[in-house]
Amino acid sequence: MLTIVLIDDDPISTFVTEKLISKNVSEPCKFFKYQSAKQALKEIYLIRPNYLFLDLNMPEMNGWDFLDSFNSDQNQAQIYILSSSVDDRDISKARNYSIVKDYLSKPLIKKYIKSIFS
Repeated sequence: MLTIVLIDDDPISTFVTEKLISKNVSEPCKFFKYQSAKQALKEIYLIRPNYLFLDLNMPEMNGWDFLDSFNSDQNQAQIYILSSSVDDRDISKARNYSIVKDYLSKPLIKKYIKSIFS
């Protein structure tokens, strides 16, 4: 079973992402959804997800803060930024994080899902 963490303060976006992944991935998936990156960071090492989808723009702790605090030695999750921002500065900044596999724009589309989970 695949374990997937979705970190996004927009519950509609999280709902859409979960449904798209569930419909297009043949393997069973267990989802953990967080509207707070700070809360996710507290529990992420116990969950040990295979995949993590991270929004950038959130209150209290944003996606960049999460990445700066995340200890990749304790977790082998494949991290994807999933953001509505199409700002080239964000895309460039994401490339500076070796733990980030890719920068994807919302909403997640079938083509991305197939390449991520193949």
